[in-house]
Amino acid sequence: MPIRLAVLLSGSGTTLQNLIDKRAQRELDVEIVCVIGSRPDAYGLERARKHGIPECALCRRDYDTGQAFSEAIWREIRAHQADLVALAGFMLLLEVPPDYKDRIMNVHPALIPAFCGHKMYGHHVHQAVLDYGAKISGATVHFVDEMYDHGPIILQDSVPVLQEDTADTLAERVQALERKLYPQAIQLFAEGRLCVEGRKVRIL
Repeated sequence: MPIRLAVLLSGSGTTLQNLIDKRAQRELDVEIVCVIGSRPDAYGLERARKHGIPECALCRRDYDTGQAFSEAIWREIRAHQADLVALAGFMLLLEVPPDYKDRIMNVHPALIPAFCGHKMYGHHVHQAVLDYGAKISGATVHFVDEMYDHGPIILQDSVPVLQEDTADTLAERVQALERKLYPQAIQLFAEGRLCVEGRKVRIL
């Protein structure tokens, strides 16, 4: 039986589209039960509508505190009885309730613990990798806690950084990894094959 997946996003929804496509190709045993956007103009919400997936926008500015914003999101997620939450370019920090500990995933476009943390997203990450002179970069799928890019690591893979790379060319190779790793990690969860032991995730 497919697990029930909620997706949180802030932008165009390319990660959401990848998950929709993988499900259609029967590579991902999930039902996407809701998509929540942090901006009403996020194109990812339109992608959800096109595929008949329930969607809504919840904006941080409409809430007095971060706690109230987080609580509104979790009410929506619980209303759809989601088993797992996938962050898909969601740009805000959430409070993690006890019942969703180790049930929230994120994908980051670098090899955590390098080039991660607050304000390290998208092309900022790839430019930082180039500026530092790193020889490899990659992608990381991890469980989410209440710090940016900090939770236990599920999967990682790497790509070389080429001398002629720009942030755009490096991003292309890293994004190809993300499209592969994120569905793999979600499928491992769906199969009950992830065991979290402190900071380590064992694959059963």
